[in-house]
Amino acid sequence: MSKIVILESLGISAEELAMRKKPFEDQGHTFVDFARTTDVPTLIEEARDADAMIIANMPMPGQVIEACEKLQFIDVAFTGVDHVGLAAARAKGVAVSNASGYSNEAVAELVLGMVLSILRNLSAVEDRCRKGGTKEGLVGSELKGKTVGIVGFGKIGRRSAELFHAFGCRVLANSRTRKADAPGYVEQVSLEDLLAQADIVVLHCPLNDSTRGLIDAGRIALMKKSAILINVARGPVVVARDLADALNRGDIAAAGIDVFDQEPPLSPDEPLLGCRNCLVTPHVAFATRESMSLRAEIVFDNLDAWLKGAQKNVIL
Repeated sequence: MSKIVILESLGISAEELAMRKKPFEDQGHTFVDFARTTDVPTLIEEARDADAMIIANMPMPGQVIEACEKLQFIDVAFTGVDHVGLAAARAKGVAVSNASGYSNEAVAELVLGMVLSILRNLSAVEDRCRKGGTKEGLVGSELKGKTVGIVGFGKIGRRSAELFHAFGCRVLANSRTRKADAPGYVEQVSLEDLLAQADIVVLHCPLNDSTRGLIDAGRIALMKKSAILINVARGPVVVARDLADALNRGDIAAAGIDVFDQEPPLSPDEPLLGCRNCLVTPHVAFATRESMSLRAEIVFDNLDAWLKGAQKNVIL
């Protein structure tokens, strides 16, 4: 029977977690739960004799994977896996699965909420109202009729496109490969054309060698001065200092940022915390009650499939 270590919270209730563990425990498998840590020696000690580990978005260095002699499976309760030492896993023959699809709705809805909040100046008008003021100087804009450019047209990008289309927006998309099955209302264009035409640019792309630093000073310069940039992808897709400088100069109008170069809590010197017209949230796009429950369902289904020799959601 297998020992499975859960190395950080899955964001569900204790009752739901117990319910999801029970069928495996009835088969003789065992679970051990730990609090999240980034301390490598602690992680090695916790996972040393595990057959499988479950993590979400905490870093899992290759050094830990190499030290776990019995490890056969990493079950990632997240879509992206850039925080996992995949080279070490590949070298040791450790299988890796992700939870792709759990947050499609959650992320797309937060994007829409961020855009509406920025367009209607919600933070500023709420503050004005609480101080006994009026809307003077803070009248916003409508979403209908805007051109939205989506960078990264996977499942989450497609859901964002559906929502923006429902609001009467023109939708542009750019991805590594042209999508033959894209809806008819989506115009697939180059990144340069997308940046030049879009009133709102939404980043949904994965983090890899080709997207790291994708949105830098040069590409920001292609955007309209009235444009809004939304990043719910990965922090390093955007060069934070370049974006902060552009916002402070008024080179683009505003930004909504949910992801940063480091996982929150953020350092006080994070450049996007102190710049103008930047709505920031502490990496919450994926996290709703519904998405956390769906994520747990996928994670335990992945575990069941792997134990039966029929791995799902395969990364490695």
